[in-house]
Amino acid sequence: MRYGTGMLLVVAAGVLWSVQGLVFRQIDTAGTWAVLFWRSVGMLPVLLAFLAYRAGGSPVPAIRQVGLAGALGGIGLVAAFAGAIYSIQVTTIANAVFLFAASPFLTALIGWVVLGERVRGETWAAIGVALVGIFVMVREGLHGGAMAGNVAALLSALGFAVFTVSLRWRKLTDTLPSVLMGGVFSIIVGAAVASMLGQTLAVPVSDAVWAMAMGAVTLSGGMVLYTLGSRVVPAAELALLSNIEVMLAPLWVWAFLGETASANTFLGGAIILVAVMMNGVSGARRRLA
Repeated sequence: MRYGTGMLLVVAAGVLWSVQGLVFRQIDTAGTWAVLFWRSVGMLPVLLAFLAYRAGGSPVPAIRQVGLAGALGGIGLVAAFAGAIYSIQVTTIANAVFLFAASPFLTALIGWVVLGERVRGETWAAIGVALVGIFVMVREGLHGGAMAGNVAALLSALGFAVFTVSLRWRKLTDTLPSVLMGGVFSIIVGAAVASMLGQTLAVPVSDAVWAMAMGAVTLSGGMVLYTLGSRVVPAAELALLSNIEVMLAPLWVWAFLGETASANTFLGGAIILVAVMMNGVSGARRRLA
């Protein structure tokens, strides 16, 4: 595969992920745990089919290979998925996705503490800039009642950071089996928590269909494209290209649904994006040096 093709696949993945907020807005009554359940039901067949296709047979060996690290990563994804769903349901798409962008910095911090990975000076600087952006975004939530959504979005970013660090722990390069495990765990957790809270999974058919479509097309489809593209696109560039999700997600809901956000949300989000790009560019330069 050529570099240009890989880059296009990664961009296409970001575009697919960016429309998830638009799909979320089509779900009327289903709660967080029901959406988590049905979205995961939708994603599993796609991931299983792709893993089987890639292996030329049963996907079981690839799933077994990830072991404990993959299981821990799957648990992290449960938090990432549930936090993302709740935050999008209670706050604006822009607010949620900009806070999701904090994940690379949380990954760096957890990797430093757990794995002893050295954090570059440029990354520390970018983390400082990102914290300013996060503060600008969440401070109005203290007065506007949006703090629960902000916390859920940061929890989602933290869950994805745990997922990433768990893969680094065992140096796993194939993320899809761990994502598959995250989907299985999400089905179990979604059903269990909904039952404990007295909520039903028997949501309107339209809600279940939208949630499953999101899992099968935007989430799983994006993961497959991203995985294919990542074979030829360097990691630092992957981080930069995937930011297209953060930039496009608020645009879709504004263009089609008229949803907008406060000036502080966009200001803080812009600061976070600058921090992410600072980190990505410095990483790319370091690899070229």
